[in-house]
Amino acid sequence: MFSPDIHDLARKVIEAYAGQKRKIVVAESCTGGLIAAALTEIPGSSAVLERGFVTYSNDAKTEVLGVMPDVLEQFGAVSAQAAEAMAQGALEFSHADVAISATGIAGPDGGSPSKPVGLVFLGLASRGGAVFHYQCQFNGDRDDIRLQAVREGLKLLMTQAGD
Repeated sequence: MFSPDIHDLARKVIEAYAGQKRKIVVAESCTGGLIAAALTEIPGSSAVLERGFVTYSNDAKTEVLGVMPDVLEQFGAVSAQAAEAMAQGALEFSHADVAISATGIAGPDGGSPSKPVGLVFLGLASRGGAVFHYQCQFNGDRDDIRLQAVREGLKLLMTQAGD
C-alpha cells in the first residue's frame, strides 16, 4: 500500500516502541489517517498504536482534542501552535506515551502567500514532558504532500523511540 521507505520506517517505529512497551496516539488533519494507516500496515502494530484521531475541521480539533478556539483563531489550524495543541490533546485523551499530530495545506487549493500549499506542521508530545513541532514545506501534488508528511511524521516518532 505504501512505498517501501514508508513501510520500512513504520516497521522501525513499531519495533522500537514495542520493544519498550510504549504506545503511540496520532492526531491527523491533512494526512487524514495516513500515519495511522502506515503504522497499522505493520504486523504487531496493535501493541503500539493506542488510538488515532482524524480531526479535519476546526470544530473537531476543539471538540475531540481540546484545542482552544483562541489558538485556532489567533494562529490558524495550520500553525505550530495548533500542531502542538493537537498532540497535547491527543496525549491527554489517550493512554499513549507519545503523540504525533499533522496539520497542513495539502492542496491543490487553500494556500496563501504566508501559508502556501505544502506547508505542514507536525507536533509531538510525550508523557516525559516533551512538546515541540517540526515545520515542513513539501512540494508536489496533494498525494505527494500527504505522503511526505507521513514519512516525516514517522521519522519524528523515531526521534522519541529512545526517550
